[in-house]
Amino acid sequence: MKHTISVLVNNRPGVLARTAGLFSRRGFNIESLAVSATNDPDISRMTIVVDGQDQVLEQISKQLYKLMDVIKVLDHQDEPVVTRELALVKVRADANSRAEIMQTVSIFRANIVDISETTFTVEVTGGADKIDALIKLLSKHGIKEMMRTGRIVLSRGPRTA
Repeated sequence: MKHTISVLVNNRPGVLARTAGLFSRRGFNIESLAVSATNDPDISRMTIVVDGQDQVLEQISKQLYKLMDVIKVLDHQDEPVVTRELALVKVRADANSRAEIMQTVSIFRANIVDISETTFTVEVTGGADKIDALIKLLSKHGIKEMMRTGRIVLSRGPRTA
């Protein structure tokens, strides 16, 4: 089962490595990892997506609290959240395919952020399903390069952590 875990940590060197290391030592592959400072520049928020059993992830959450600099751990398994990803996709765009690509990008409310003689670079934000669907449609034109940020998440409503 996929878990999206937010870890609030002190914004210090080495914290990311120690936190990610805890997952790797337990044999978990981190599917997605996004880290950024919060509204407080002394605190960073890590959003970690990992696949695993509930009981094992609960144990890892408890062990995260033992790490120096960890402030709070939230498993967003059973709560309403707002989730987004960002992807940049460089796609082949010859004269015959440009109009179709532009129409597809428009339907997905994505943006073309760079144009060359032979490529478009498309920026898309949204849920993973939306990004996957756009990538599938663009792939028939030939994707030259692609980068995704990974999932970021905030709880819906008044939670402030």
